Amino acid sequence: MPSRFLSDEQLARYGRYTGDPNEEQLARNFHLDAADRELVGTLRGAHNRLGFAVQLGTARFLGAFLDDPTQTPSAVIAAMARQLDETAPPSLDAYRDGRQRWRHTATIREQYGFRDLEEDPAAGFRLTRWLYVLCWTGDDRPGLLFDRATTWLLAHKVLLPGVSTLERLISCVRHRATLRLWQRLTQALTSKQREKLVALVTSDDEALATLDDLRAAPKRRTSTELLEHLKRIDTIRSLGLGLAPAAELPAVPLGRLARSARTAKPANLAALHEPRRTATLAALFQTLEATALDDAVELFDALAADIFSQAEEAHSKSRLRSLRDLDAAAIMLRDVGQHVLAEEEEADLPLAEWKAALFDQIARIDIQAAMASVDSLVTKPDDRRYQELRPHWRRVRTLFSALLERTEFASTPNGQLVIAALDYLRGVKDWNKSRMADAPTQFMGAAWKRHALDHAGRVADSRAYVFAALDAFRAGLKRRDVFVPAGVRYADPRQGLLSGEAWNAARLTVCRSLDRSLDAETEIGDLTVRLDRAWRQVAANLPNNPVVRIERRNDRDELVLSPLDKLERPLSLIALQFAISARMPKIDLPDVMLEVATRSGFADAFTHVSERHARVEEFTTSLCGALIAQACNIGFEPLVRTDQPALSRARLSWVSQNFIRPDTVAAANARIVAAQNALPIAHIWGSGAVAAADGIRFVAPSSAIHAGPNPKYFGAGRGITYYNLVSDQFTGLNAVVVPGTLRDSLVLLGLLLGQETDLAPVEIMTDTAAYADIVFGLFWLLGYQFSPRLADIGDARFWRIDKTADYGPLNGLARNRINIDLVTRNWEDMLRLAGSLKLGRIHAGAIMRVLQVKDRPTTLARALAELGRVIKTLHMLGYINSKEKRRRILTQLNRQEFRHRLARRVCHGDRGEIRKAYRHEQEEQLGALGLTLNAIALWNSTYIQAAIGQLTHEGSSISDADIARVSPLLFKHINFLGRYAFDLPQAIAEGALRPLRNPNSE
Repeated sequence: MPSRFLSDEQLARYGRYTGDPNEEQLARNFHLDAADRELVGTLRGAHNRLGFAVQLGTARFLGAFLDDPTQTPSAVIAAMARQLDETAPPSLDAYRDGRQRWRHTATIREQYGFRDLEEDPAAGFRLTRWLYVLCWTGDDRPGLLFDRATTWLLAHKVLLPGVSTLERLISCVRHRATLRLWQRLTQALTSKQREKLVALVTSDDEALATLDDLRAAPKRRTSTELLEHLKRIDTIRSLGLGLAPAAELPAVPLGRLARSARTAKPANLAALHEPRRTATLAALFQTLEATALDDAVELFDALAADIFSQAEEAHSKSRLRSLRDLDAAAIMLRDVGQHVLAEEEEADLPLAEWKAALFDQIARIDIQAAMASVDSLVTKPDDRRYQELRPHWRRVRTLFSALLERTEFASTPNGQLVIAALDYLRGVKDWNKSRMADAPTQFMGAAWKRHALDHAGRVADSRAYVFAALDAFRAGLKRRDVFVPAGVRYADPRQGLLSGEAWNAARLTVCRSLDRSLDAETEIGDLTVRLDRAWRQVAANLPNNPVVRIERRNDRDELVLSPLDKLERPLSLIALQFAISARMPKIDLPDVMLEVATRSGFADAFTHVSERHARVEEFTTSLCGALIAQACNIGFEPLVRTDQPALSRARLSWVSQNFIRPDTVAAANARIVAAQNALPIAHIWGSGAVAAADGIRFVAPSSAIHAGPNPKYFGAGRGITYYNLVSDQFTGLNAVVVPGTLRDSLVLLGLLLGQETDLAPVEIMTDTAAYADIVFGLFWLLGYQFSPRLADIGDARFWRIDKTADYGPLNGLARNRINIDLVTRNWEDMLRLAGSLKLGRIHAGAIMRVLQVKDRPTTLARALAELGRVIKTLHMLGYINSKEKRRRILTQLNRQEFRHRLARRVCHGDRGEIRKAYRHEQEEQLGALGLTLNAIALWNSTYIQAAIGQLTHEGSSISDADIARVSPLLFKHINFLGRYAFDLPQAIAEGALRPLRNPNSE
């Protein structure tokens, strides 16, 4: 049970200032009210009064008293001095050395209710219980728990204990929560269940093969694969273990334990000590059916999408083939129309005579034929392509009925009509023979009713009814109006949202961690002032802002923003870049990885899937080889060395299967990010408070389940997007694999909340995209600033709060008013939603499903959108008013583009196409790519810093402004392709043949 886990950065900032507090923090923690000033006024000496005020503000802000008050930031001292009417703040040296400050800390404890953790057992019990709840629910990352514990201590006016005390407490609580989980899992088992579980990993080879087969996920996007997987679900159920997920067990740690069991070798599971072994197997089989159901639903949805896509493609081809007939019919009917609209003498003829005249020119039979042709060739805009779907009936019947037979679905109130149809179909034995006349039809839209129902509203075409149900099922599944109660990924999205007693217990901590007040009036008042000030600043600066102008279009004012000019490279920068490039050592990629592993220790983060301390000689070499095989997309073959055990195929395979996982890659990345952050040059590039998010796209095989179409990027095939978050220090912080291309900005929110590095970005920059107002609101509530590049700002809508304010030339833009009352009424619910996200109770990807009823936003969603409009308008006003802001956003986005360019050079095998078919494998491979990119960035940064040091020592004058524009994503000096050997054995040179391979060997 290791008790030391804090990073150097966390140790450095614990109970200390790490810079000047911002204006909001100064106002919240360092404001002296009348009672404070009265108490301070009783003290003698300006240095004592200032020292007391500084100690009070520090206790409120840090939760601790400084050992040396002179280390207080100047901004704090200045703020306190102003409130005490001290025009020249006295030095705190005398206060530091005197006895008064010790008396002052005692007074502050007594008057303001601050207390020590060791002296307040009740507070210690509440903190331990709160930490235990977090660990029990799965939010047990030590570093994050430490930060949350300090937040709790601040919120409850408990002074921070010694750092080792808090570390030991957290380690102890985590260990107790883990032991309790194992005990709860094993105590619920009968002796027969224990025997069956243990037999799966300790009996004969057949049992081991059964376990491997049960844990397998579908690999190919085929009907056969789905049917085989559904049989796998039957086998899981036939074991008769009866291990359904217990409601009282937390889902997150249970899932984590089950994931380790799904990837571990049976022999490794068998070697675990009790009760861990039995608990791990119990967790596996409690979640195995749920995971298998999720996989089945995902694969079925992918196959159904293919069927509908093929029907649409068949319709398009049919339309192309029939265009000549359609053109002829259209010309015929056009001629009829011209005759109808003619203003000639026959226009005044009686109808019968007029029709006779028409039929003399165009035969009645030709008009009827043209009309029939149009009826057969033209479809309504909402047509569901039923005629093209009919050839797929047998496949749909087989797959859909098999899925319904094995899967129970449930719904929100909006999906109940679809569930009624699914339940009905589940009860029909033979979809071919049944007329389904009594089937529920309320779920159908008008398009499907035309195909499936007769004039009386009863089912006339049972096949059309099944296709209609399938279409509605897929739409409901996408919105999660229909979900799998026993599933995980397809479960009810409302699960986990804080409510009732859980919210009341967490409310104070949530508000403190979000740095938000429960008082809506206070928060809205602050936003109102900020927005009004921003409008006035932009209006006042408009005459001096040549890139911004207001134009009148369609009776409305529209804003025009000229693009940024190209930022030229000064001669000093060109010379510096050339000098650095000339000094960078030439190196092979494997050497980069080995050197960075030594410098950062990232290899230690790769733990065995089941045996935490498992290691072999030259493990780092094997690990780097396995990482390069995945990152470069080349497989093991180019890396295998028969004369080097660390690079044998068996060793590389063993390391890849047992050590390289998304969680270990994330932990290793965190070490590289920390090493980069420790370099002085990295802080010239950025503080780590800024990050950019964008995606790089890869073509995936057509059989891939976790892939999507996009003709622009993937042609006729499918692909994936590696959506990644990159800091202003050029390091990747987190990433996710998205099928197809990204459509949801909330994926970015999930990346932010899930990243586990030492950096804590607060401003997030993205390229121009379809972002929703809700996204701005959610980001702000969670303490982030969402700063997308605004290429289409002329079409954007600006908003105001004060309808009476006069913003001069901008009044025409500020024509939309925010419904601030809606925000105020729903303020606590918005905090509850943000708190659920912050505490990991609900996933960011499920937010939009919680905020919508059918396709209509809920009241909470509308309130979030109104809040988001305030934040978005603040961003847009700052964007047009500040060239520096626009330049910063562009610079950070360019850094990400450079990283993606480097990624293309690294991932060069198989034409850069990712051949992994399943999501877990894709995340594993692209995680290795991200780790490799970070390793290159760290290696380059280290040597760029050394090169600059050498240049400075040689007498060159180098400015930080030039260094800030140097990129550590250089790659011309790195060899990614390996080296070729031309050593021909003497026997071969003399005409002998090489021995043939043994097909049974590796």
